[in-house]
Amino acid sequence: MYRIGEALIGSGNEVAHIDLIIGDKEGNAGAAFANGLTTLSLGHTPLLSVIRPNLMTKPATLIVPKVTVSCLEDADKVFGSAQIAVARAVADAVEEGIIPEEKVEDLVVIVSVFIHPEAEDYRKIYQYNYGATKLALRRAMENYPSARKVLSEKDRGSHPIMGFRAVRLWNPPYLQVALDLDSMEGMERIIDALPNRERILLEAGTPLVKKFGVGVVSRIRELRRDAFIIADLKTLDVGRIEVKMAADETADAVAISGLGTVESIEKAIHEAQKQGIYSILDMMNVENFVDKLRGLRYKPDIVLLHRNVDLETLRAERGEDIGEMSEWGNIREIKDILGPRGLVAVAGGITPSKMQEALDSGADIIVVGRYIIGSRDVRRAAEDFLEHMPQDPDTMRLPLDEDESI
Repeated sequence: MYRIGEALIGSGNEVAHIDLIIGDKEGNAGAAFANGLTTLSLGHTPLLSVIRPNLMTKPATLIVPKVTVSCLEDADKVFGSAQIAVARAVADAVEEGIIPEEKVEDLVVIVSVFIHPEAEDYRKIYQYNYGATKLALRRAMENYPSARKVLSEKDRGSHPIMGFRAVRLWNPPYLQVALDLDSMEGMERIIDALPNRERILLEAGTPLVKKFGVGVVSRIRELRRDAFIIADLKTLDVGRIEVKMAADETADAVAISGLGTVESIEKAIHEAQKQGIYSILDMMNVENFVDKLRGLRYKPDIVLLHRNVDLETLRAERGEDIGEMSEWGNIREIKDILGPRGLVAVAGGITPSKMQEALDSGADIIVVGRYIIGSRDVRRAAEDFLEHMPQDPDTMRLPLDEDESI
């Protein structure tokens, strides 16, 4: 048996990031412990944690520096503050019952320690590494996190070292602003005026892409670093190439035309999956789009439906049940085909007064063009729609989110 724990505590150059394994001395953890202690590597020399010289901690604990120790000053930080911090954290974990005292001779601990070369405050190095080690031990012994916790956080979490946020559509509804323009200056003016809200998605409209190329996505990224950006390519053929081009320009999603052949659509969706971006299947002018969607082996992440009053009228004339239909078709039926993670976007002259109907029909994304980009007050026009939506998902989230229940 062995268990794995991780914790990050602190800030600045003194930040502590601990990865550790705790397990049976006679098992895989013990073998890794012995191998690590006897296999030295230049700049990454493992060392035993000690409470003080001549008094190692129990369970026996091996510290492995993650960052190359290149000088004596670096060594002082590891062999001093970090070493005692880890040792005391392990000892306190035993005293507090996190590690059973009767098991200390049967277990070993391997702790990977991160010390930034420019860290200067030895007290902070000690404090942060002590806290991170003890927290990682507790998490390891409690098998934290659960799979449910990981799944609930995977789309909303961000990493401080990344320097940007990779947005995922985990909590609809959203407002998609279609930048159907032929002017770079006009695009920049509108983006600058839009509220900086997580619920706003930016679409590089087909006119923009045709005039300036798919590189316009990168320009939008410069203006809104953390925005969710859609490249409306309306891909019909050679989908793999076009999807990869959009992904290379940092698009978060690409629109594929539902008019393409099943083979072309599936190739484009497959490439989007490979690139890690969303696929949007645009059903504009597609007849029997429900049948077409059912026939796809690879389903898109999002289906875009356009206003279709004619279809509703035709079915009513035939005497068919239209109780579940909206102006965009039967949204709930589409969601059943897509599965639990599938999203439906709706478009077609939507105004704030029509928005609630779309949301009540099950729409996840409201696509709006002229009402916003043609307005003299772009911000106010966007807010007319946002008023019908909840606050951004993480507005009320605490900066220091409590992960563990107490």
